[in-house]
Amino acid sequence: MSGWRGLVVPLGVLAAAEVAALAAGLQSDSLARPSEIAAAAGVALVDGTILRATVQTLAAAGAGLAIGTSLGLALGILLGLFRTAGRLAEFSIEAFRPIPSVALIPIVLLIFGFGYRMEIAIVAFATFWPILILTQTAIAGIEPRLLEVSRALGFGLGRRVAKIVLPAALPRLFVAFRLAVGIALIVAVTVEITGNTLGLGYALMDAQQSLRPALMFALLLWVGLVGWGLNALLLWAQARLFGPAAMVEARP
Repeated sequence: MSGWRGLVVPLGVLAAAEVAALAAGLQSDSLARPSEIAAAAGVALVDGTILRATVQTLAAAGAGLAIGTSLGLALGILLGLFRTAGRLAEFSIEAFRPIPSVALIPIVLLIFGFGYRMEIAIVAFATFWPILILTQTAIAGIEPRLLEVSRALGFGLGRRVAKIVLPAALPRLFVAFRLAVGIALIVAVTVEITGNTLGLGYALMDAQQSLRPALMFALLLWVGLVGWGLNALLLWAQARLFGPAAMVEARP
């Protein structure tokens, strides 16, 4: 029941905005009443506009996330296990990591042109860094005696990672994955606004350019709901997989 209390403030704000818009007789090309936004969302859901755009965005975000996560996880494990390599790579990581992913749009456009490949490449770049850094940190936090035991048992690198490293670091790695999922969605929508003619970002821009503010705000709220739903699903999976201790560790 306590979870529903969080709806009191946003619902109150929406009700106040509706009353204020009606009282002012709002007629605008840039704003819309909450009731008009709800109606536009209903129409877009019924005709499938929102759902098609959502599938397109999630497909591109998921592909980029898979690439970025795979590369970041592999390199993070290596840099975490081999401290000398980690120190040698530190300057390069700190030099390239701050580059905003959207700043790569002109470069990636030259390579891939408009479309999904460009979007996937930029999402992969954006998600690579948090996975790399948090994986390296998680590996560094493993009890050193566990690694010493694996060496004493004659484990090679593959068996050491599979038997010792991943099981010990998995709760923290899942937190890193949760963070990367949110980044993937944000970057995918941003890229679609500027460089892809499909997805939620393009639908947002199209609604703005065609002076349909109700649909524009409906899409904006839908993006927030999609992000909230993904995070809720991952939190549920995290609790089921790792228990309450992992949930406490995941809180800021």
